[in-house]
Amino acid sequence: MSATDPRLPHSSAHADDAALSTDIVVGVDGSDESFVALQWALKEAVLSGQKVNAVFGWTPSWGLGAQPETEDEWLALRREIIERLRRWSQQACIDIGYEPKELRLTSVKASGASALLRIGAHAQQIVVGRRSLNRVTRWFTGSTSASLVEASKVPVTVVRLADDDEPDVRRDIANALSASNTPAASAVQSFRYVRPVVAGVDGSPTSRRVLEYAMRVAQLHHATLHVMMCWQLKDLGTLMGYERAIPPISVGQEHAEALVKGLLDDVDIPQGLHIFTHAFHIAATNGLEHASRYADHMIVGSRGLTGLNARILGSVSRHVVETAECTVTVVR
Repeated sequence: MSATDPRLPHSSAHADDAALSTDIVVGVDGSDESFVALQWALKEAVLSGQKVNAVFGWTPSWGLGAQPETEDEWLALRREIIERLRRWSQQACIDIGYEPKELRLTSVKASGASALLRIGAHAQQIVVGRRSLNRVTRWFTGSTSASLVEASKVPVTVVRLADDDEPDVRRDIANALSASNTPAASAVQSFRYVRPVVAGVDGSPTSRRVLEYAMRVAQLHHATLHVMMCWQLKDLGTLMGYERAIPPISVGQEHAEALVKGLLDDVDIPQGLHIFTHAFHIAATNGLEHASRYADHMIVGSRGLTGLNARILGSVSRHVVETAECTVTVVR
């Protein structure tokens, strides 16, 4: 298990940020939600053959004592942080099958979001955990995951930690009754079903990147892929023949279905991947939130809104990250 710290003295990590980046960068801070995120990242790495960099962004206010003043004090603090990370991450590797010595540990004197954006700038994805808070509270206080989604140039995956078991039980019930589920390929998992992957698309250029990412995820997990467009008439623009009139819902539905079909016609679909397409006349925030109750993983695109604009003007990706009942990846 390798350990680096790009800011603390006596560290072996003096390379540039690109050299520090690994395939999957996951934020850890000792909390339950970050433990779940780390385990999720390790499981992905086992399936994909990628490596994981567990990043701990810390400040003196995190119960680590006063800021060191000498090089010896810095070195002692660095060793303490790395040892904490080592014990914690070894626990996460148990029963997952990931080799602990392959896990990189990086401690950074910076806020969690800043550390992840810096070290994950060239990663395949950044992974963080999210606790289920009241949505009004999240709107006013914000979250690390929302900040990352707004600022990151690479995909951000947010792994949800439920406050209690009830949401998980509801998903298990939906999973057991869903006719579209497919048995897991692994013999070890032969008695459970894999919930589908959902790709939320809207016909924009980002939708193709969302679809390509979702296909890789679905193929990796031997899951079905549901490509889903939630639309309202105002989202479709001006439709041919209705330049001066409001088109009927049936015409809008036909146009939305054509957009989804055109998106799939424009990509190479991996052999053996089962894809279902849907177009629903519903606000995207409502439709995707509801779909997350039945999905294992949802992939959506980012409109590029940040800060107050994202809150006031509305950001579908931000809403999904903060309300979804499954793991969410946001792709730019």
